[in-house]
Amino acid sequence: MYNNKYVNEWVEQMAALTQPDQIVWCDGSEEERERLTKEAVSTGEMIELNQDVLPGCLYHRTLENDVARVEGRTFICTERKEDAGPTNNWMEKAYAYAKVGHLYEGAMKGRTMYVIPYIMGPASSEFSKVGIELTDSIYVVLNMRIMTRMGKIAMDFLGDSPNFIKGLHAKADVDPENRYILHFPEDNTIWSINSAYGGNVLLGKKCFALRIASWLGLKEGWMAEHMLILGIEKPDGDIQYITAAFPSACGKTNLAMLIPPEKYQKMGYKVWTVGDDIAWLRIGKDGRLWAVNPEAGFFGVAPGTSMKSNPNALLTCQANTIFTNVCLKDDKTVWWEGMNKDVPEHAIDWKGNEWTPDLGIKAAHPNSRFTAPAKQCPCVSDKFDDPNGVPVSAIVFGGRRAKVAPLVYQSFDWEHGVFVGATMASETTAAATGAVGVVRRDPMAMLPFCGYNMGDYFQHWLDMGKKIPNPPKIFNVNWFRTNDEGKFIWPGFGDNLRVLLWILARCNGEADAVESPIGYLPKPEDIDIEGTDIDFETLKGLLSIDKDSWAEEVKDQEAHLAKFDKLPAEITAQYEGLKKRLGL
Repeated sequence: MYNNKYVNEWVEQMAALTQPDQIVWCDGSEEERERLTKEAVSTGEMIELNQDVLPGCLYHRTLENDVARVEGRTFICTERKEDAGPTNNWMEKAYAYAKVGHLYEGAMKGRTMYVIPYIMGPASSEFSKVGIELTDSIYVVLNMRIMTRMGKIAMDFLGDSPNFIKGLHAKADVDPENRYILHFPEDNTIWSINSAYGGNVLLGKKCFALRIASWLGLKEGWMAEHMLILGIEKPDGDIQYITAAFPSACGKTNLAMLIPPEKYQKMGYKVWTVGDDIAWLRIGKDGRLWAVNPEAGFFGVAPGTSMKSNPNALLTCQANTIFTNVCLKDDKTVWWEGMNKDVPEHAIDWKGNEWTPDLGIKAAHPNSRFTAPAKQCPCVSDKFDDPNGVPVSAIVFGGRRAKVAPLVYQSFDWEHGVFVGATMASETTAAATGAVGVVRRDPMAMLPFCGYNMGDYFQHWLDMGKKIPNPPKIFNVNWFRTNDEGKFIWPGFGDNLRVLLWILARCNGEADAVESPIGYLPKPEDIDIEGTDIDFETLKGLLSIDKDSWAEEVKDQEAHLAKFDKLPAEITAQYEGLKKRLGL
């Protein structure tokens, strides 16, 4: 269908391996979407939802053994183990091709192979890169259509170039014992087999946009990061942009779609969403760091998403959305725990079974999802498709810490900021694990997603800092300090804008700060608390540093840093500097 000989040759090779009954080349047209939707509904793979209430929306269930990303079955496949590093699962490249290659033999017999060309990034941007995903799943095709710029537009962008990411996905038997998500960064190749769950099979997302792209960024001098991108518009119309990295369960999507408190709305403040999950960062001609969101959609966790927690996310998925593993109501609409108080009296749960509230089991899977077009978000930025991206004023790291980290602090400089990101952590909650306060460190929120040795990744951050003439300032936030009763002290949600405004004031040289052993802290009077339940003394407490807690923190950081076999000397020096400043 398309004239690129490199694509055509590779598709022929993979078809010879997987032996599909037919090959369908996707063009991204509306006619194609209607045709595939009709076919998926007729086979039962998808259920059409109530089109009066949820126009263009579909429902899908995965198997019970296939409901989340499988980090234990996810591998970086390189020639040398040291290139994958100690924190990634590694498989030697030739061995991986041989071991998993035989699982693909005839895996698409009786099925259709869909060829999905797609672009990660705006369609006219030098940032952007093309991938081709081969799959035997209509669910994947329809999701990739939402999550990427898909079809003819991608092949036109690629032209006759051989530079594309090769992605091969086969559902096979959806056998967890033979489930593999393999990344071959040296070959620009991704293999996924025996899964049909989005995070393992939408190969443009974490597989390409983070694991493979992080490797490309290392080689080409840019960065692929697990970060949201948001713009804050001031009453005078000036907009500044922030990127932020948080581990899971720390409010990343809520921050990306933040709604300002009423006081600030009346003053004319607005927040614009550029991206909720991934940022590709490059040095611009003006010497600043610029960010694009390589995705075109949101693949969001449904449970907990409500008109209270994240109205913009809920409004985004009212049309043209695919819901996976949520609860199906009798009127062919959807529901999940935390959505609202209108608990259905009867429904079909995510497993396909009859459900009533008295059963005492969840109707929606805790990791159930919605795939929605980003353009439908009420607060989507007008820079969403800008080929240049947006200039970044601040990079924010954060985690869930009950006592240690203050509400916000600024790193002393770029190198110190890299150390802050390299040691960032969250504490588990009782709901998640049954154990409270277990510290899990997730450097830059990239531990599961870095496609190469994490020590080299830290070094790349340090090197980038030396190359950016006007680097963003780096901060750390913690919305999750608790009191003695275990209740959150800071109100969070929209009120987080109050902290972001101090961050921008620091970037603009408009606010002073207090030097502390861990970084620059705000003067309490510089964080606006008018209209909150927080008093001045409480705010002072949120900005305080407890030396005993930090003594424990430093011990834990030492054990964490010891895991990396290629730790840069600058990180070690920053660690020793922190100890010295704390008098330890």
